[in-house]
Amino acid sequence: MLVSVVVAKAFATNAWIIATGKGNEALIVDPGIGDPDLSWAILERAAKHNLKPVAVLLTHGHLDHTFSVAPLCAKAGVPAMIHSADRILLEHPEYALSRESKSLTQGQTFVEPAEVLELSDGSEIEIAGVNLRFVHAPGHTAGSILCHINNEILISGDVLFAGSIGRTDLPTGSHAQMQETLMHKIWPLADELRVLPGHGEETTIGAERAHNQYLKAAAIGKL
Repeated sequence: MLVSVVVAKAFATNAWIIATGKGNEALIVDPGIGDPDLSWAILERAAKHNLKPVAVLLTHGHLDHTFSVAPLCAKAGVPAMIHSADRILLEHPEYALSRESKSLTQGQTFVEPAEVLELSDGSEIEIAGVNLRFVHAPGHTAGSILCHINNEILISGDVLFAGSIGRTDLPTGSHAQMQETLMHKIWPLADELRVLPGHGEETTIGAERAHNQYLKAAAIGKL
């Protein structure tokens, strides 16, 4: 599996580029904030490996993960995928921002990509030569989602990081839902599963089960 990442300067969001190998179709994940957007940097990285983007996956609707989705989808001529509960954030990202962060949207108009595919718990599709299986994982946002790729890779978005978890104090976040997500949808996964998070370094489920104090606390109901 070919995995490359473009890290946005703003909030250090990981825009993952995933393909079965050079010269093949590719899935793009979470195109974040760039100047003016991150689309060209992502497409240049894909071109370096002779990859053809065929879809953009959004793990949730926070602006630092969706800022560049419309221009990227337009340039590549591809659809975006997002859980139905977070779709409204494509046009109204301010709905899930803190009061302090709403200045990020001032003077800007946000639109959906031309084609948006709504995901739900248990959705499964074949794209870019891989199997994608989606699991609804609320807590960070109402529509946060996990994506399993060929049972080898987990795209965790802002649910799980190396050594930490996503915050739950923003609008549509829920501490109780995050605990349920971590306990029932993260903790039981296989040790060897490779985890590509929304921020920070990649990790594995085994490493997080052993060292992530937040995940361990959630597993025993004491998060």
